[in-house]
Amino acid sequence: MGTVLGEMRNVPWHELQHAYGSASQVPGMLSRIAWGDGPTAEDALSDLGQWIAAPAVFDATVAAVPFLWELAATETVKDRAGVLELLAAILASGHDLHPEWTRAAHDAVVAGRPTAARLAADASSPEAQTHAQVQAQKQAVRDAAVRLLAAIDGHTCAACPPRAV
Repeated sequence: MGTVLGEMRNVPWHELQHAYGSASQVPGMLSRIAWGDGPTAEDALSDLGQWIAAPAVFDATVAAVPFLWELAATETVKDRAGVLELLAAILASGHDLHPEWTRAAHDAVVAGRPTAARLAADASSPEAQTHAQVQAQKQAVRDAAVRLLAAIDGHTCAACPPRAV
């Protein structure tokens, strides 16, 4: 798997659950997001969102969040803005029967705040300004990071203790 997502093999995915059962397919979805073309990554993000974020979070969500942060920070990932949006969806979701999953998932999203701050502040290099598509993608990442930062900073829910700002 290379260096991106290299630690996925250390997670016992088959022991974890997502919305539809065993999370054994989550590594494949994360890999499709990491190395797939635009449409492949978008489809994988959509599927993964249904599995681990909407309408609820699961123990597989907690395991997946650090890898989502890794993908958001990796410039070769085609839909980094979509990854940030999935992280925001996780922060907005919960699980009434398992508040420990909710808190752990939210804590994992909040732990990536420095990455979101870096992505929100990422200035484009002058040579990239000539490539409109690259600029649009970078702007989408910045915008999604700004929205995620606001969600993290304003986050309150019954499962999470109040956070010091």
